[in-house]
Amino acid sequence: MAYSKLSQRNNALVSVIVCTFNRVKYLRICLEKLANQTVNSSEYEIIVIDNDSKDGSGMACQSFMKIHKKLNIHYFLELRQGHTFSRNRGIVESKGEYLAFIDDDAFVANDYIENIYKAFSTFKIAALGGKITPHYESGIPPVWMTKYLLPLVAALDMGPNKKYFRKENYPLGANMAFRKNVFRDLGLFNIELGRRGSKGLEGGDEKDIFLKLHKTGAKILYDPDIKVTHFIPESRLQLTYIKGLAVGVGSSERKRLKNSGFYQKTNKILSELIKIAGTAILFFSFLFKRKVAAAKMLVAFRFWVITGYFK
Repeated sequence: MAYSKLSQRNNALVSVIVCTFNRVKYLRICLEKLANQTVNSSEYEIIVIDNDSKDGSGMACQSFMKIHKKLNIHYFLELRQGHTFSRNRGIVESKGEYLAFIDDDAFVANDYIENIYKAFSTFKIAALGGKITPHYESGIPPVWMTKYLLPLVAALDMGPNKKYFRKENYPLGANMAFRKNVFRDLGLFNIELGRRGSKGLEGGDEKDIFLKLHKTGAKILYDPDIKVTHFIPESRLQLTYIKGLAVGVGSSERKRLKNSGFYQKTNKILSELIKIAGTAILFFSFLFKRKVAAAKMLVAFRFWVITGYFK
């Protein structure tokens, strides 16, 4: 397929798509990190998609662009509310052969662009995901946090070595990149999925595209050298937020599978039953280790996901 064709770095351009919504204080840091890269600014562009923020994000971005006049950065206002609308707008506006997506509260390492080039130039891959390290506002993770719940804070660490994602596994939206022809072949992100401003905490849009890629047999690489730090405010660790996120996971899966056949829906239910059994084992394991908060959160999270799916 077209995904296997390697490109030379001097003929390629990385487009970094930053979708933002009412996070102006994080957006400034995000852009400063992107401006401070080990490669020449001519080798990448920054596409900022403002999803109709009301906190001055647009003005902050324009001010940043005036200061960094030599930087290849472009600002667009997307009035259709939703993360997938913003991502799709970024794809349309980008000129790069490689499209990288990060969150507005994710801060890249200074060799971020350089390592994206290396990965796509070295491996026959359609997409990749990098390491995401959470940075907690309080300085420490919550007492209930375990490696099994790290996706709640969009954290990803699969070890120090490069490897391919296995079937059903995929990168997270805070640090992922694609060859642009992926979207030409498979279409854009599903606009029925993903978050929509402050209305709920649904997702599933990146999962949907990665599972489609897996079905084509394309390779998706995990590269720990492509590093991002993800800022986690205290508000994202509150029980009400975690519950909303878990319910959103369940409802997103229901939407993603609504047009699927009997086999896929049955397979999903069997998968959830396996996860329930695994959660029960972990529950008693953590109780035995006297980690009661962790045990309770694992059960609560699984219950809320199921509630969201069948609601």
